[in-house]
Amino acid sequence: MKVLFAAAEAVPFAKTGGLGDVIGSLPKALKKKDIDIRIILPLYDTIPEQYKQEMLDLGTLTVPVAWRKQYCGLKSLVFQGVELYFIDNEYYFKRDRLYGYDDDAERFAFFSRAVLESLPKLGYKPDILHCHDWHTALISVFLRAFYADISSYEGIKTILTIHNISYQGVFSYEVLGDIIGIEQDDSIALNLSLFSRINYLKGGIAYSDELTTVSKTYAKEIITTDYGENLDTLLKEKQNKLNGIINGLDYEDYNPLTDTALKYNYKYSLKKKRKNKLELQREFGLRVGDEVCLFAVVSRLTEQKGIELLISVLPDLIKLKIQLVLLGTGDKTYEKALIVAAKLAPDCIGVRFEFDEALARRIYAGSDIFLMPSRTEPCGLGQLIALRYASIPVVHATGGLKDTICPYNMNNGQGNGFCFEEYSASAFFEAVKEAINIYNQPYLWNGLVKNAAKSNFSWSNAARDYVLLYRNIIRQGKEDSNK
Repeated sequence: MKVLFAAAEAVPFAKTGGLGDVIGSLPKALKKKDIDIRIILPLYDTIPEQYKQEMLDLGTLTVPVAWRKQYCGLKSLVFQGVELYFIDNEYYFKRDRLYGYDDDAERFAFFSRAVLESLPKLGYKPDILHCHDWHTALISVFLRAFYADISSYEGIKTILTIHNISYQGVFSYEVLGDIIGIEQDDSIALNLSLFSRINYLKGGIAYSDELTTVSKTYAKEIITTDYGENLDTLLKEKQNKLNGIINGLDYEDYNPLTDTALKYNYKYSLKKKRKNKLELQREFGLRVGDEVCLFAVVSRLTEQKGIELLISVLPDLIKLKIQLVLLGTGDKTYEKALIVAAKLAPDCIGVRFEFDEALARRIYAGSDIFLMPSRTEPCGLGQLIALRYASIPVVHATGGLKDTICPYNMNNGQGNGFCFEEYSASAFFEAVKEAINIYNQPYLWNGLVKNAAKSNFSWSNAARDYVLLYRNIIRQGKEDSNK
């Protein structure tokens, strides 16, 4: 079975968030399931030079972008057993960052069209084009609009994965003709437009053969007006094609037994984990002591991540004589509030406003409890890392957080964390107090930590579900062609 991932980022080549982690990890798990999986990405200028030097030139071609005829170079690289292709065009991708430019509509329309145009040149016809987020949503649109009658593209199926419905690729209506190359009276135009704007994600939803999102609960949430971001009506129409598959974690990369960022490696040993805790306290200038419960936050500082809940309960948290370390960047208002809190309680609160992967891993390893009070969370990565490093999550029961964190039951010893249902400071604080109560009972706490460490959210489980989906799509396609 041949599957081509089309995405805007993948570690270690380009990453701004969780999408990059998924595209960097999931294909390796699919390859172990005997899928001929390959990846195609833009050749960003920011890709580390060591990888660029290893790439092979596969030739050039011309890609139509409406009335434009644009240069496209093709390069390839095999990394960790997976073959990757790169779309080269310096005009579009020789930039300091991946996104956030005025011509993003054109840049990713070019990339989507280039993916399709490059297939004959690659000599690789996928059974399935698996597209990720709005950056590649136009692939399904273009396949329907421009390639439906070309025999070499016959039988190719498309899947669109929605990693976060808040990001849709919304642009001015002029994009329709000037960049996408579709006339206003074309029936496809209706499925691309929303509120007099062009919406790339909407087009992808309308024309993809199957849809997935990154947790079962999020799949249910985005067909409602509260979570659907104005696409809920369309998604509800397509819900028979909408699949929720929880993301996984790269257990080879995130492994406390081998993680080089840690001073003390461990697996199930709480004794060694506590040594990391003492080191973390020293690193943040907090009072050093094993008896105090150490909370952690590693997050973007945004409203969606529930940072206002955290800030509102900080005074009450300090009264409980706990400690908190926080790592993240984002809203300056939140940063100022956290700086004030840290100055008022320097022995208890430590904050760093930066992105530091090694420090993040030391925080997971050294903390007792990991806070993730997100208002919404399609899947979430932080809680999965926390479980892997035996830091107990306290989460809002939404999206993937609800699917991965089972509330602890002290009567039967089952569960791997703590959840709160109502999105409010009071509900959050009650969940925190419940966690502290169990922490203060070592016998119960040790059992909970073992549950967390034994939780299995590796990519192998997600890969199995994707393989089943791929097989169903291909089988359905064969049945349709035989009718």
